[in-house]
Amino acid sequence: MALEKVLVSTVMQPRLTQVFRFVRCSYADGVAELVYAFDDGEELVERIRFPQAPTAPAQHASAFDAALKLLHLIAGVSYYKAGIPPKIDVATGPLDEATAELLDQLYLHGLAEFAYRNGLDLRGRIAFPRGGTAPSVAKAAGLPKRTLVPIGGGKDSLVAVEAIKAIGGEATAVWVGNSALIAACAERTGLPTLNIQRELAPELFELNRLGAWNGHIPVTAVNSAILAVAAILYGYDSITFANERSASAATLEYEGQQVNHQWSKGYAFEQLLGDWLHTHVASDLDYCSLLRPYSELAITRAFAKLTPYFDVFSSCNRNFRILGPKPADRWCGQCPKCHFVFLALGPFLPKPRLLSIFGRNLLDDENQAAGFDALLEYQDHKPFECVGEGAEARAAMYALSQRPEWQEDALIERFRSEILPQLDPAQLALEPWLEPSAEQRVPARLQPALKTIG
Repeated sequence: MALEKVLVSTVMQPRLTQVFRFVRCSYADGVAELVYAFDDGEELVERIRFPQAPTAPAQHASAFDAALKLLHLIAGVSYYKAGIPPKIDVATGPLDEATAELLDQLYLHGLAEFAYRNGLDLRGRIAFPRGGTAPSVAKAAGLPKRTLVPIGGGKDSLVAVEAIKAIGGEATAVWVGNSALIAACAERTGLPTLNIQRELAPELFELNRLGAWNGHIPVTAVNSAILAVAAILYGYDSITFANERSASAATLEYEGQQVNHQWSKGYAFEQLLGDWLHTHVASDLDYCSLLRPYSELAITRAFAKLTPYFDVFSSCNRNFRILGPKPADRWCGQCPKCHFVFLALGPFLPKPRLLSIFGRNLLDDENQAAGFDALLEYQDHKPFECVGEGAEARAAMYALSQRPEWQEDALIERFRSEILPQLDPAQLALEPWLEPSAEQRVPARLQPALKTIG
């Protein structure tokens, strides 16, 4: 009760505050401290812990300072959304145009799902202070030619890892947090590993309990900023995610605004951040997604050949909750990620092998109909999850519906009788989804890896 009184009196109710403040950031002994506050309330202190406590390289001081400042500004989205006050204040002064634009875009589009679910409209409300002097364009830092590959525990990052290994690229598997499942996947890659810890300000959870605004944030952007700091600290010239092209597709449109659960995994953010790092941190620090040219189905086809990972990977997001129960095994079998990965793997694996991975047949369970309908965008919009486009889900379902071993399963039979007659078979071919697009910004030294994926 005492803590609650302190929070109410000093931080106040975040929804009623007028200013969100970026107070300061610092780095020492392997720990970055990021400090925020609402109005003149208590400070909210987040800590990012980098293992083996590296010292910020003196020869890269300006690059490190720029990356740390950006991390402070991006990670603030976790706290800003608790109150979304009308004014944003940065203690170090107004930002240059490129930095403010990056942040305005990230907070607006990265919080679009949060706004939609809470009945808010953030357009015109988010305005980082502008007018600061643009820094001199960053020079090459002479970073070692090696790659940080974020590991999420699912199929996509493992495809990226194996593509880089196939060309003999030097890489490290990196992740943020303490997931044992991700650690097992990272170990299975055989790469060196780097596990960074992010400790949210504990007061945030109490604020949520007291009624702060809450919801989805663009966590990939936060992790990207953490890895930009890590790249300078440890010496890497590339941060290479495994975000597919469908991440750029909106989940829905609401009152004239595109709402995309995966916005910070999409190509627009990749371009914004990649360009910013080149001009503000180091011209030889590349940020990209190796899998950007590929659909989810093309990536799943590539993953279907990576049998050594079948017993350790999981895309089920219930495994990665900060709070709340986790599934008893690697797949809950009920969430959109489980539904989509099961459906996407279906055309590329023998049915018994697929069932052995999940421990059950999700397409022979009538209770799962609504979940698969959402994937197909049949009578519902695509789920707020990192899943493929409705059209590629329909192509995968159609492919299974044409195979004798699947036709008696409840949801396949339902698809054939109820949904398929409403679709144009000419739009259901699997093959077009397996062709790469030209959209990507993979650096030259990693370009050969793209040829190993198809």
